[in-house]
Amino acid sequence: MVNELIDDQERELLDYIIANVPEEELYGLTEDDILYVLDVMDDYLVKVGLAEEHPDEEDIEYKEGYVDETEQLNYVLEQAKLDKVPVTGVQVQLIQDAEYQYGVEHGIYEEDDE
Repeated sequence: MVNELIDDQERELLDYIIANVPEEELYGLTEDDILYVLDVMDDYLVKVGLAEEHPDEEDIEYKEGYVDETEQLNYVLEQAKLDKVPVTGVQVQLIQDAEYQYGVEHGIYEEDDE
């Protein structure tokens, strides 16, 4: 089970998502499914040059830049379909939103003024 291998920050983010996304919207998803979505979101950032993986440190360095959330959502859904992970577009979007809000609250991101 992937959950046993996550660090404290990932655990805190996972708990935040579970606490802030309505339970009925996450229905059917396991913690591992949510972690999968977060990992694929990071994969997308690496793919478009907004993050760099450091495998030796098991860490990712995030870079400044604009994330096209629709493109990221579509990427996650394509990968989930290939990997047979049962996640919907609404669920991915809610996870994206919760991850962003967590980042704003913890000073990782600056809130958009849009």
